[in-house]
Amino acid sequence: MFALVDCNNFYVSCERVFQPQLIGKPIVVLSNNDGCVISRSDEAKALGLPMGAPAFQYRAFFKTNNVHVFSSNYSLYGDMSERVMAILEQFSPDIEVYSIDEAFLEFKGFENLCFDKHAQQIRQRILKWTGIPTCVGIAPTKALAKVANKIARKFPEKTQGVYVIDSEEKRLKALKWLKIEDVWGIGRALQKKLRSKNCNRGLDFVQLSDEWVRKEFSIVAWRLKKDLEGIPTLKLDHKMPKHSIATTRSFECTYSDIDNIKERIATFAISCAEKLRKQQSSCHAVIVMLSSDRHKKNLPQHHTSRLISLPHPTDSSLTISQCAVKAISELFKKGIKYKRAGVIVTGLVPNDNYQLDMFLHENPKHKPLMQCIDALNRKYESEKIKLGNQDLKRTWKMRQERLSHKYTTNINEILVIKCH
Repeated sequence: MFALVDCNNFYVSCERVFQPQLIGKPIVVLSNNDGCVISRSDEAKALGLPMGAPAFQYRAFFKTNNVHVFSSNYSLYGDMSERVMAILEQFSPDIEVYSIDEAFLEFKGFENLCFDKHAQQIRQRILKWTGIPTCVGIAPTKALAKVANKIARKFPEKTQGVYVIDSEEKRLKALKWLKIEDVWGIGRALQKKLRSKNCNRGLDFVQLSDEWVRKEFSIVAWRLKKDLEGIPTLKLDHKMPKHSIATTRSFECTYSDIDNIKERIATFAISCAEKLRKQQSSCHAVIVMLSSDRHKKNLPQHHTSRLISLPHPTDSSLTISQCAVKAISELFKKGIKYKRAGVIVTGLVPNDNYQLDMFLHENPKHKPLMQCIDALNRKYESEKIKLGNQDLKRTWKMRQERLSHKYTTNINEILVIKCH
């Protein structure tokens, strides 16, 4: 049996843990630079506030409806997520962290377990130890566990946050209820094709022939179909090293001068290099991207990118930053107001196993220097050591006008309790 444990409105729930006076009130959390709504409380959903709503267009709506608005506090959300996942590991050694707020568990050798009670224990422990409310769906396959979780979330009063698909009757009933657009793994393109065949529910999808699904779609769609039939074909994905690493950001304002853009690109490149070293990998290539503000149609537009192949694999911030800055100098156009840029390192190989070149190799001084910089930044838990092409006084400079405290990661911002 598989379980999917999903945190309810995770970002909103994290804010409520440390501000319980907000329980029962409409809350939203905004994306990077306070752009759009990415998390809503049930109360905000009831007001008709759509997901992805641009914050600047809904300022009057927030004020009229007394909606509490927060900037994304990723350090808080990441720490709370790690606490939830650590608790889940106590219930099963087989776990797949699917996203920041949900995870799959596989129960091997739990045949005689009462899954309803076990799921309630999971929910109660997470709620007691972290304050985060969750829903749990349990079924014979991952895809059906997703369906079960959706039912538990949709009908909290009837299910008490837990739903188990443990019979053929429950499976058929769940798939008959499930809309085709809500089936896990079915995207918009596949939805259109299925609807053209009058396939509107999950049950319609599983009643299609295996041969037709494999012929018209792909092996991935066929595996999803078998999983929904109750035949396990989707296994837990264990954490693997990334095949590429990206750092992309929107600027806090538009830039039309090359110096500010070079500084940002250097910082993004160094971030990628740090992530490379963290997973003990090196890259063969660097991709640099630069684009203007696509929302301002009245201004000249420019969207461009460049791939730089490296002569040897590297994880050096010096080498990657130098390549990225050189590329951006060639991509930059005068008179364009740029809003977004990014760096991607790809062609990753492990540091202890890659092809050497007889004539070209990394400067041997780079590796001990990078190790020293990483050690100092870890020790002081901040980017104290930077390269010369970075602005020493700047960080990401994201717009976060409604940022809450870093209650669990910054000693200066922890809760203060007054006892009388």
